Amino acid sequence: MGQYRASPSESGEDKEEGQRMPVSSYKRGGQLCSENPTRLGSPSLFSRAPEAAAAAVLMATMETAVAKTVKDVSPHEFVKAYSAHLKRSGKMELPEWTDIVKTGRFKELAPYDPDWYYIRAASMARKIYLRQGIGVGGFQKIYGGRKRNGSRPPHFCKSSGAIARHILQQLETMNIIEIDPKGGRKITSQGQRDLDQVAGRV
Repeated sequence: MGQYRASPSESGEDKEEGQRMPVSSYKRGGQLCSENPTRLGSPSLFSRAPEAAAAAVLMATMETAVAKTVKDVSPHEFVKAYSAHLKRSGKMELPEWTDIVKTGRFKELAPYDPDWYYIRAASMARKIYLRQGIGVGGFQKIYGGRKRNGSRPPHFCKSSGAIARHILQQLETMNIIEIDPKGGRKITSQGQRDLDQVAGRV
């Protein structure tokens, strides 16, 4: 009485070397299944890894095969690529005042980037692609900014209208945009094709 007796599992009497513990099984849909995926012929989770990798590769291939448009790419990357395309094509003539002109009354200096004219043209072409009917007044508001009035409160100021008008005329000469009968400008079929081709290379 009061004598401690070791259990069979502690004493190791019923354990044999290499003996496996029983695995509980149940039926699912009339088929015998096991909780242990390596028993009773059920597929292992690791055996599905090649199938998942193949599916991922197929999805990536389908995504790259789909044609990209301007809406599918980053605005910053597209404007950089399209401005380089405009500069490389040589169809856009730079005015003689690009190195001294300010882009608005609220600016103090001219742009530091020597290719700012191509960048502004690419940005304006993208905005016309996304929203038809933008004119000179609309671009003045888009590229406007805050004007500092010294000790007085700052106020919003529109950007230069001459620069926007000159770029729109250049894009019309290149057949990228055309005049919209409802007002403003709209993208042409050739311009849409050119912009989508550049977007596909981004």
